[in-house]
Amino acid sequence: MRNISLIFKQITRSVLLVAGLALLGSSASAQDDAAKGETIFKAKCSACHKIDQRSTGPALGERMASETDDAYLVKWIQNSQALVAAGDKRAVAVFKEFNEVMMPPFADLAEADIKNIISYVRAEKAKAAAAPAAGDAAAPAETGPSGLLIWGLIGVIVIAFIVIIVLNKVIVTLERVVVKNKDLVLEEVEEQPEVDKLAGIKKALKNKKLVFFIVLCGIVALGSWSWVTMWNTNMHQGYQPVQPIKYSHELHAGAMKIDCQYCHTGAYKSKNASIPSLNVCMNCHKAVKTESPEIHKIYDALGYDPETAKYDESKAKPIQWVRVHNLPDFAYFNHSQHVVVGGIKCQQCHGPIQTMEEVYQYSPLTMKWCIQCHKRTEVNSKGNAYYDKVLATHDRIKKGEKPTAAALGGLDCAKCHY
Repeated sequence: MRNISLIFKQITRSVLLVAGLALLGSSASAQDDAAKGETIFKAKCSACHKIDQRSTGPALGERMASETDDAYLVKWIQNSQALVAAGDKRAVAVFKEFNEVMMPPFADLAEADIKNIISYVRAEKAKAAAAPAAGDAAAPAETGPSGLLIWGLIGVIVIAFIVIIVLNKVIVTLERVVVKNKDLVLEEVEEQPEVDKLAGIKKALKNKKLVFFIVLCGIVALGSWSWVTMWNTNMHQGYQPVQPIKYSHELHAGAMKIDCQYCHTGAYKSKNASIPSLNVCMNCHKAVKTESPEIHKIYDALGYDPETAKYDESKAKPIQWVRVHNLPDFAYFNHSQHVVVGGIKCQQCHGPIQTMEEVYQYSPLTMKWCIQCHKRTEVNSKGNAYYDKVLATHDRIKKGEKPTAAALGGLDCAKCHY
C-alpha cells in the first residue's frame, strides 16, 4: 500500500507539473500573439481604426467582440472589396454605414497575422471593460481606531499629567522665593531725559541748499517716470491672451515642421495674414488626435459628428479667437509686400514662433522699431518686378519723358482702399 501511495504521489506531481508548464506555455503564446498583433495594428490599422472609438472606420473593439467568426474577419481584412462586390450582407451593411468608403485590401497579411491582430484588439477591449469594474469595488469596511493609536493617546495623557505636576512644584518654589525677598529695597533708576528723534530731520530741513537739491531730484524722477509711461502707452509687447482653443505653435510649426503659410495663406498674397479656417484643421484632425477635448471644440464649432463623419450646419458656430498683434487704425501694414517683395521671414517680426506653446507679442511694433528695421534692411532689387518698374521709370525720366503715377503702381487698389 505504501508503494502504491508513493507511485500515486509521483504521478500526481508529474501531472501537475505538465499542466502548469502547459498553462504557462499557452499564456506566453497568447501574450506573444497579442504583442505581434499590436505591432501589426499600429503599422497597418491605426491610421483609420481605434479600439474603443469610431474613426474613419468602425471601433474594432466592439466590432470584433460582437463578430465571433474569425474566418470571416480574416476574409474581410484580406479583401473586403471582394465581399462587397459578391453582395455579402454583413459587408454591404458596413460599407453603407461608413458612407461607402472602401477599405483597402491587405492581401500581404497572412491568416496568422490577422488572428494576432484580433487577439490584441480583444485583449485591449477586455482591459477597458475590466477597468471600470475594478473602480467600482466596494470600499473596505471601517475597522475603528487601531490599538497603537489608543496606546499613543494614553501615553500623551500620562506625559501631560507629569508635566503639570512638575510645573506646579516650580510655581510653589518661586512663590516661596518671592515671599522671602519681599523686604529687599530696589534702587531707583534715574529717569533718562526724553530724546527728540526728529531733531536731525528738523535740522536738515533748515538747510535750504539741501531742500532745493531734494526737490530737484524729485522733479527729475517724476518727469522721467511720466515720460517712460507716456512713451509706452498702447505698447503691448509680451501680451499673451488666453485663446478658446489651446493651439500649440511649438508642436505644429516646431516639432511637425508645418510651414506658416500652410495655415496663414494670406501672408503672401494679401494685406492680412488671415486666421485659418477650421476646415484647414480638419485636413489632419478628422483622423488625428480625435480623442482630444481641444479637437472636439473644433468639431463642435463645425457641427461635425465624429461618429457619423457628417456635418450639421445648424450647429455650426464661429471660434472667438483673440487678436494678439494690434496696430493703430492709422498704421498700414501689408504682409504680402514684406513677405514676397521684401523676403522677410515670419520670425523677424513675430519672434521664435516655432517655440511658443501659446503665442504672445514678441516685438514692440512701435514706429521707432519699424523705422530702425527699414534703416538696416538692404533692398535686393535684382529680379524684383516692382524695382524693375521703378528703374524703367527713372530711365524714361532721363530721356525727357513724363511718366504718370500709374507707371509707379498708382492703379493698385490697396493704395487707397485699405
